Amino acid sequence: MTTLKNNRLAGYRIAILIFSVLALLNLACEAPMEKRAVPAGSIGWATEKMTELMVHDITNPPLAARFYAYACLSAYETIAISNQEYPSFAGFLNKFPSISKPNLETPSPEISSLFALVHTASSMQPSGAELEKFKLTLADSCKSWGYTAQEITDASRYAEEISAQVLNYAQNDQYREISNYPMYQPSEGSGKWYPTPPGYFAPVEPYFNTVRPFTLKAADQFKPFPPVAYSTDPESEFYALMNEVYSLEMNKEQREIAAFWDCNPFALEETGHLMVGIKQISPGGHWMGITAIACEQSNLSFEETIKINCLVSIGLMDGFISCWDEKYRSDRIRPETAIRKIIDPSYQPLLQTPPFPEYLSGHSTISTTAAVILTHFFGEDYQYTDTVEEQYGLGSREFTSFMQASEEASISRLYGGIHYMDAITRGQDQGEEVGNWILKSYQDHLNKTKLH
Repeated sequence: MTTLKNNRLAGYRIAILIFSVLALLNLACEAPMEKRAVPAGSIGWATEKMTELMVHDITNPPLAARFYAYACLSAYETIAISNQEYPSFAGFLNKFPSISKPNLETPSPEISSLFALVHTASSMQPSGAELEKFKLTLADSCKSWGYTAQEITDASRYAEEISAQVLNYAQNDQYREISNYPMYQPSEGSGKWYPTPPGYFAPVEPYFNTVRPFTLKAADQFKPFPPVAYSTDPESEFYALMNEVYSLEMNKEQREIAAFWDCNPFALEETGHLMVGIKQISPGGHWMGITAIACEQSNLSFEETIKINCLVSIGLMDGFISCWDEKYRSDRIRPETAIRKIIDPSYQPLLQTPPFPEYLSGHSTISTTAAVILTHFFGEDYQYTDTVEEQYGLGSREFTSFMQASEEASISRLYGGIHYMDAITRGQDQGEEVGNWILKSYQDHLNKTKLH
């Protein structure tokens, strides 16, 4: 009996010892570690995940810009609440309210900023549930930066309260009302836009000009000159523009430029008897990628990085609103349709024609807007390598400035056979107007906040 009793006592002691060791190990895992700075590059990491999901969802270009803008705005406002050097955008953006600080504290505004971006994106994007998986990856990264599970939970809860306020702002931008409008029907008459092969898609976002802009007074604030009038007369200005597209003989580099800047999420490829979608990012996604490259190359702070990302995404949104307002007003025929009708029935452009009217060039508009904003922050002679399209098999290209890149993006539309030259040059003018307006409005906002 004594031996049995002693064995039981020894067993209890061993069990207590094991329990104590496990408890200590658990405490050690949760014990505060030396915290590392949250890398600014994590912002680009998060927006890239948004882009990947947009490719999966075949998100149209204007809508993609809307997603980027609200997600980045959530991230920026999270920083603004705790950092006076980065004032809230309330008073800068149209009808944007002051964001209330959550009742709880965050262990890291930067981590909360990332969670706010991802939470807003997951709430808005059609397949946003996929971003919930990314939150787990983000949590693992936070642990490697020295944060405990409880701190990560607190940072996420803090972020969700800010994101909810930005999402409420987004819900009131009139985008949801678009579904109540009648289905858009192509106009009858010569020179008007009509769906193009191979997909013959319905027009994209014909009512996007009804969405509330972020900074513009109205969608038509910078209403451009009307396009050159349609004409079948060989001596007319329109015929000359059309013939320029038709007769263009391109070299290898021009073809590469057209492919590099294609950014058409609606592109299709024939495979036997099937039409298969080609995975491509939107024009806005390309410029968000360029923004990430520039911020990381310049070793900017987390706060500065999210500010610039936010301003660029706002520029994309207002650029698209401004451009789409003109597209469905002028409703101009695409080169592919006009050339087949007037010159050559067998004509095929190098790139597939996107499903919306021709004038203005959307890529020319938003590329110029983004380039104007980026040039303001990084300078006129900023050299970088654009690797955004590498994962889509298009390699990389070297640029000596953002304006050079935007000019190449613009002329790519002529090389691709999808735009006339006046839509390109006037799109650039439009983009410059929008970009300069955003920068001026932002500076005015900073001046006012300094006075108060």
